[in-house]
Amino acid sequence: MSRKSSRHIVIVGAGAAGLMAARELARAGTRVTILEARERCGGRIHPLPALQFGYAADGGAEFVHGEAPVTRGLVREAKLSLEAIEGRQWMFDGQTLSREDRHDPHEAELHAVLRELKNDMTVADFLHLHFAGDEYERLRHAIGRMVQGYDAADPERASVLALRDEWMDGGHSPQARIAGGYGTLVDYLTAECRKHGAAIRFGSVVSAIEETGGVASVRCRNGDVHACAKVVLTVPLPLLPEISLPQAVRDKAAAAADIGFGNVIKILLRFERPWWRDRKEGLGDLTFLLSNETIPVWWTQRPSERPVLTGWFGGPRTAELSGLDPRALIGAGLDSLAAIFGLARHDIARDLVAGVATNWAQDPFARGAYSWATPRTRDAQAILSRADGAVLFSGEALYRGRDMGTVEAALASGLETAQMILRG
Repeated sequence: MSRKSSRHIVIVGAGAAGLMAARELARAGTRVTILEARERCGGRIHPLPALQFGYAADGGAEFVHGEAPVTRGLVREAKLSLEAIEGRQWMFDGQTLSREDRHDPHEAELHAVLRELKNDMTVADFLHLHFAGDEYERLRHAIGRMVQGYDAADPERASVLALRDEWMDGGHSPQARIAGGYGTLVDYLTAECRKHGAAIRFGSVVSAIEETGGVASVRCRNGDVHACAKVVLTVPLPLLPEISLPQAVRDKAAAAADIGFGNVIKILLRFERPWWRDRKEGLGDLTFLLSNETIPVWWTQRPSERPVLTGWFGGPRTAELSGLDPRALIGAGLDSLAAIFGLARHDIARDLVAGVATNWAQDPFARGAYSWATPRTRDAQAILSRADGAVLFSGEALYRGRDMGTVEAALASGLETAQMILRG
């Protein structure tokens, strides 16, 4: 191995995991090159132009979930701040808007069964085994809605043990936003990487990784070849089959089939004014709004009074809208709002200033939103996290903590991977 390549680490992907790993490696004196397919950093963190929405809206990841120690530490380090989510959750049952009653008469029974559960199984099997009766219909519906909408997961495959903590606190762990959006954190990490000498190559779509004589070579579609000692793959799981890998690495990557990966459709609508606050129901405290409409979940920017509503549709059922382009998705969002609020669509559309819709499954460098655990995921993560060979895997899908699939998960995984390389 040449001296030049022996000190060189190539990181594939400039999302949260890749940037975090690169920053740690570069400031330890390691030569680092980040290869990013897009023309920007951030990956599934996607800040939208401030002129479009009146602020740096998040077209991708938006919330800081739970304790998130790595994220919060970076926020402090970057001298940024967090805004706690305020307000109440409402629901629309097809006829009436009301504040959601989160209490279920069978909640204590659910928690008791979960506490005693020793063997993992899918969510669907768990509900069939323990809560199959008609009296549990509301509980099953609430759990199914949370698994598909919040976790973007398939109840037929999702691990009940991985979701147990989420259910035990009602699925409402503390949430906040970064003031200025996640893009500010990406900008900080990007500047840190460059300050410590890491190179970032945009438009670098990796097509193959080879290993010969102890030297790894990363080939890009544009013809560039980067020799290095190690490669850190941080791309979303659905992209792994698109990269030619050495056979041993390909065998290792096969474990990713045991990790779920879900999709999200996200729609941001900016209006001339926050018209929903004028409703007779008294929606001044509205944060989240749940329904069974085509775009079922909506939220405001509270505590900010910005006239923006964000629509969210997650899980396997997003495939039903796979044929819709962004304009049609915005139309589906307006139809859903019209049904929820009992208004004519054209009345809502008349106040629309800007709209952006993203079906993350159609993004060529994401192919979906984020990962979730199956009963076999922990074993798969252990395989993918091994430090053997020249090719390492990192990213939110490999995080073994509670909030898998989050930005925190990506940052923590990138940090862990960098530390593993530095120890080696």
